[in-house]
Amino acid sequence: MAVLDGLAARVDGWTGQRIEGRIRARHRRRLERIGRLAQLDPPDDGELWTAAAPPPREGCTLDVLIDGEEALSAIAAALASARRSVHIAGWYLSHDFGLTRDERAARLRDMLGELAERVDVRVLLWAGAPLAVFNPDRSLVRKTREGLIRGTRIQCALDARERPMHCHHEKLVIVDDEVAFVGGIDLTYLGGDRFDSSDHPVRGHIGWHDASTRLRGPAVGDVAAHFASRWREVTGERLQTPPPPPVAGEMTVQVVRTVPEKIYDFLPQGDFRILEAYTRALRSAQRFVYLESQFMWSSQVVDILAEKLRHPPSPEFRVVLLLPMKPNNGADTTRGQLGVLAAADGEAGRFLAATLSARSGSLIGPLYVHAKIAIVDDAWLTVGSANLNEHSLFNDTEMNVVSCDPGLARATRLRLWSEHLERPVDEVSGEPQRVVDELWWPIAAEQRERRERDEPATHRLQELRGVSRRSMVVLGPLQGLFVDG
Repeated sequence: MAVLDGLAARVDGWTGQRIEGRIRARHRRRLERIGRLAQLDPPDDGELWTAAAPPPREGCTLDVLIDGEEALSAIAAALASARRSVHIAGWYLSHDFGLTRDERAARLRDMLGELAERVDVRVLLWAGAPLAVFNPDRSLVRKTREGLIRGTRIQCALDARERPMHCHHEKLVIVDDEVAFVGGIDLTYLGGDRFDSSDHPVRGHIGWHDASTRLRGPAVGDVAAHFASRWREVTGERLQTPPPPPVAGEMTVQVVRTVPEKIYDFLPQGDFRILEAYTRALRSAQRFVYLESQFMWSSQVVDILAEKLRHPPSPEFRVVLLLPMKPNNGADTTRGQLGVLAAADGEAGRFLAATLSARSGSLIGPLYVHAKIAIVDDAWLTVGSANLNEHSLFNDTEMNVVSCDPGLARATRLRLWSEHLERPVDEVSGEPQRVVDELWWPIAAEQRERRERDEPATHRLQELRGVSRRSMVVLGPLQGLFVDG
């Protein structure tokens, strides 16, 4: 039986690799045909910024907002201060969603409706899935739009210009063309309440770990121009071009996006600079890679990381992935990608995949990791809406921001590690390799073992294991061949 299992595993692994090879070849042909091959395979020139427009913008301020309580409260404050316009682009929106949960809390519809009496409020949503087997479907989105605009001056447009089986996934809030929020947080209850604090107590329903950014300065103009271009294509309304946002800080920030080709007239060849940004940064990694993502399906990303693990660029090189226990659309383990990385590591202890739970004492509840964050060597940081799958890198519309500011990258990493390791910042501020080896690994492994023995958990972190090396290795690539290829 063991011999047959081993043979089946090898056959399945070989089949999965062949299918992924076909997907990779198809993506290469596709981007070569539209003149975007350099975004799939950028030159090895040591540059971390992407090559195409818009370029990196100097004179910016970028704040990383971790978890819904911080991010949504900041969005609410910015909306309240609007003087001219509010522009929102999202995957979906719940009109009864609350950005705050205090005595002054109001439904999002009421807040936007009141704003629309004195400023222009435009909301651009994905039109929804054409088939009712996926949420949100088009009927639900139409009802949401009707509820949002009824009795208000809110303008809401539905964008159905997606590739088949894909969506508009970016999450943007732009106020007065002066401040923009770019991240992964949807303003909705659908699938879970995005309002959660960084201590993630058990709440009686699924908890939510997420992140966004607040951007000021010239780069806001790139976010606003993207929204205006999409709005014009969907509604025909040409928004007035505002003056460039003034200098607001000392950071350099680049706005990068995924826009598939042949979707919009304003970008017929598409844009795949999130893919380029990740490829450049991961290839450059020397000391560590830290990733938070809802999915880990991208064979391009996995191939780069696997090569790094097989041939570490330095003795201290480590890779830490934070993923949900059970993604709500597919499963990371069905792609076999974690197994690929574990095999590349060869039990050297350089690679850890972990997940989180909500915790109140010994009570444990579900917590969904929805953040899309990457930090490489404390030299490069990205936050946005793009997951590490072919949907986000090739086929959905997405937007991320990129910073090469070492101070911001390190401060963000320490905040996240302090949250996830349940330790004060000073206890996680040592060399990343030491913190991974002495805190991440022991805590995650101990909690996995405790839960396997059905003992009470004493921490929210847990090692993510159980990767199938058999049929699951084939199912993910097979799905990707038809959906993402």
